[in-house]
Amino acid sequence: MLEKTDKQNIGPQKSHQPTQDPKESQEPKLRIIPLGGVEEIGKNMTIFEYGNDIIIVDMGFQFPDEEMLGIDYVIPDTTYLEAHKEKIRGVIITHGHMDHTGGIPYIIPKKFSVPIYTGNLTAHMIKKRQEEFGNAAEIKINTVNPDKDIIQLGVFRIEFFRVNHNIPDGMGLAIHTPVGVIIHTGDFKFDHTPVDEKPTDFSKLAKYGGEGVLVLMSDSTSVDKPGHSISEKEIGNNLNNIFAGVKGRLIIASFSSLISRIQQIINAAEKFGRKVAVVGRSMNDNVQIARELEYLKINKGVLVDISETKSLSDNRVVILTTGSQGEELSGLMRMASGEHKDVKIRKGDTVILSSSPIPGNERSIVSMMDNLFREGARVIYNKLMDVHTGGHARQEDLKLMIDLVKPKYIIPIHGERHKLVMHSDVAASVGIPQDNIFVVDNGQIIEFDSKQHGRVKREKLQVGYVMVDGLGVGDVGNIVLRDRQVMSKDGIFVVILTIDRKTGRLLNSPDIISRGFVYMRESEALINGARDRVRKSLEKKDGTYPSNWAYIKNKIREDMGEFLYHHTQRRPMVLPVVIEV
Repeated sequence: MLEKTDKQNIGPQKSHQPTQDPKESQEPKLRIIPLGGVEEIGKNMTIFEYGNDIIIVDMGFQFPDEEMLGIDYVIPDTTYLEAHKEKIRGVIITHGHMDHTGGIPYIIPKKFSVPIYTGNLTAHMIKKRQEEFGNAAEIKINTVNPDKDIIQLGVFRIEFFRVNHNIPDGMGLAIHTPVGVIIHTGDFKFDHTPVDEKPTDFSKLAKYGGEGVLVLMSDSTSVDKPGHSISEKEIGNNLNNIFAGVKGRLIIASFSSLISRIQQIINAAEKFGRKVAVVGRSMNDNVQIARELEYLKINKGVLVDISETKSLSDNRVVILTTGSQGEELSGLMRMASGEHKDVKIRKGDTVILSSSPIPGNERSIVSMMDNLFREGARVIYNKLMDVHTGGHARQEDLKLMIDLVKPKYIIPIHGERHKLVMHSDVAASVGIPQDNIFVVDNGQIIEFDSKQHGRVKREKLQVGYVMVDGLGVGDVGNIVLRDRQVMSKDGIFVVILTIDRKTGRLLNSPDIISRGFVYMRESEALINGARDRVRKSLEKKDGTYPSNWAYIKNKIREDMGEFLYHHTQRRPMVLPVVIEV
């Protein structure tokens, strides 16, 4: 059973919402429902529903914030889909990044078993990740060619168009529905000089615009950046400049899915006579997949095993690994902390962080960088030189997308609330009426009728966080998180009582265990005072003792919490344990 935590809802801004008609018609309507990816970065997932048919676009996960102690990932809440799984015709994945694919092993086929449609590279990356889940049932994946394939899922006819991102095989969607065409951009940017793929398909976008587009759902991730996106080729030039000036080892950390960036690194290494050692399971897996599918072009002899680098001079070595976000178990983090079995950071090394910090990861990244500097390495990151270009459209790119497809309505997606609002302002600046721009929260329902009238319904799906903790999916909720937060801040205080079953009398002095609260050897007065307070709490005014164990536990918890706060101004978790003899 899923246990969910309700998010704090930020009410939709009136200036960005349509007037809602209370009268309901019985005719089928197109319903668009984001389950993730709005009011946040990550766990992208959107439902399109008409009559008895549902299709799903993307199924990602999100990394937890700092308050979600012990949580591995957060995935979308699929309660509504589980209740209507007979309607689901398929899942379409726009590209291979985890914020669009990471939820698949936890949802398909555990919640519902439906086919997936996606590009060639993405399909192989999904299959490879499924292998990590041991006994997971096989999922059905259909590979589509965005240049020519069209699929029919129930009433929905879906065309695909190529988009540039920072991973090959990125696709946008033209979803033909009974009430009009929906353009879903996926993650995109316009790059006229991409490294390893074709440019975004302008001709298809213009064709859709000429035929008429009802809704544009467009990427908001980089809406706060003016101008146009930087081409990946520019990053290649900067990498060449770094390679030309560095004499020691080069250690480069990036996302393992940034295939375009990996190609640039390999090209630079070959140009300057260096060998490349790939370190880390996910990086090795993705390099192998991309090479087999010919998305990566690597000449013979460029790649070497990490063990072979020991016989090479430092100026002939590049180590490619993960960890640009300071992830705890990543290759670079283990190198920085001296725990990597094959690579030890030393003076003369140059480390490149080829990515931008994801919000929430800044502290881990700075700590890792400090450790690298402490070991004598030089660190190059985005503030010092452009060694990363985002894969997302900036303001002028977003305007160009609107000009190309000429939508009647716009729904900004893929961004926190402030970015969605900024995107609505960009859309308004190129002539989209404010009433036709829907800034929504996860779970809100945008509805379109046969006359192409759109509105946001008052009804809203209750969607919350579904958290993945080890093997558990959805079994950690608000209460468990709150307990973890209490223990992380003020520790735990365990009171063990041995009580006579017949009389309820305390048989010996309470045992006390303190973890993360006070050091017991240095706090004898406090511990002895706590024992006295326990005895007084148990004894009634008439000298008898209570025999209701639930009452005893609650009484001890309340009295001990009050006592400890009075003496320490801290509130540890008080855990009474009653043993009957």
